[in-house]
Amino acid sequence: MTCIIIDDEETSRLILNQLCSEVPDLDMIEEFPNAMSAIKFLNKNDIDLIFLDIHMPDFSGFDFIQTLKTPPRIILTTSDQSLALTAFEYDSVIDYLVKPVERPRFEKAILKAKSFVASTQPAVAPKGDSKNESTAESSNETLYINIDRTLIKIETDSINLIKAEGDYIMIKTREKDYKVHSTLKKIIEKLPSDPFFHVHRSYIINLSRIVDIEDNTILIEKNVIPISRSKRPELMRRLNLL
Repeated sequence: MTCIIIDDEETSRLILNQLCSEVPDLDMIEEFPNAMSAIKFLNKNDIDLIFLDIHMPDFSGFDFIQTLKTPPRIILTTSDQSLALTAFEYDSVIDYLVKPVERPRFEKAILKAKSFVASTQPAVAPKGDSKNESTAESSNETLYINIDRTLIKIETDSINLIKAEGDYIMIKTREKDYKVHSTLKKIIEKLPSDPFFHVHRSYIINLSRIVDIEDNTILIEKNVIPISRSKRPELMRRLNLL
């Protein structure tokens, strides 16, 4: 796994450099004292991971992320603990390390990074095996959510429904419910189109979990979900009616 460091503080770069050198399969390619020089590097090179400081003169870490069309995985490093919620609104951010970075916390972040990088690696089909070529792309079978700075992996087929609750969404699975700071619009983009369906402005459902449909409501386990009038025709088309 390749990585770079972007931090205007030399001491911070030295600490991260030392920590990176102690991870056998982590290849620290380059370090940069500012974001602008890193952008030039990334225009010509592909890497797996960035250790990125948030507070830098002229061009902050958040400004930097917004300039990247396809950012790699990012671990933010900062002495400011108050920006964690903002940080995880960026899909590319997988962890948030508070300075001074300590080894146990660093190692935990690296494990997360390895998991994310591995999950986005395309499957390699044997030459001449056309059967495997169709399965090379990601099938959106898993979803990672941030709960109290911990990334939790959810199998999408375990999700019963997702409900909007103000600035949060409630993800109800077969085993547990999770409250996440996000929107239905954002999460629907992460889910496979089959079997999920945006049945109401406040609900996304897993069609395979439907127990029954009566009038303008759907029953999933013990949850009664309304059906929007505008969504009903499409819902009927997607059901396997006898």
